[in-house]
Amino acid sequence: MTRSYLTAFLRDWVLCAALPIWLIATFVVMFARVDGISMNPTYQHGDVLLLYKTPRWLHAWGIGGDWPKRGEVIVFKAPPGHQESYETGVLGLRYRPYLIKRVVGVEGDRLEIREGLLVRNGERLAESYTTGEAGQDAPPVTVPRNSVYVLGDNRRLGDSIDSRYFGPVHLRDVAGVIGPVLFHARAREAADEVSAD
Repeated sequence: MTRSYLTAFLRDWVLCAALPIWLIATFVVMFARVDGISMNPTYQHGDVLLLYKTPRWLHAWGIGGDWPKRGEVIVFKAPPGHQESYETGVLGLRYRPYLIKRVVGVEGDRLEIREGLLVRNGERLAESYTTGEAGQDAPPVTVPRNSVYVLGDNRRLGDSIDSRYFGPVHLRDVAGVIGPVLFHARAREAADEVSAD
């Protein structure tokens, strides 16, 4: 009797609770945390963001329109096969971490960094969200089919590992689009400074 009760409990409560959570985290929305300075000044290290996954799945299923769009901030894994795409974790195991960057080019766009400024399809872009000029120029590249070109908002040389280093990102490696900031690390730091006074 106890075993069947335990089995029923696991089936009815644990599975019924775990399955919806898994479905939501896989197909709808989940949290993303900013790690590092590559998206300064837009996002700070420690900011917690909402990650919308539905647009990615709609596109994969052929339901959605053009995705992602220029200017959107996405979470993705860098292309395999590039040294900059990997980190070494626990026990020395190498893995491809998720990164957060801004889409600056979509399929067919021709991009280059000239005199420290981003040029897309022959036009210099006014990017008010960046730290300013890039540290070095980058040669022209045309974004291939089903790919995007991404840059961190922090354009200082070495502060963002992005498409300047590993090239365009295939859409299969994109997890989703960033939504609103749920928690600002700056607010916590400010509160800590006030309480320390």
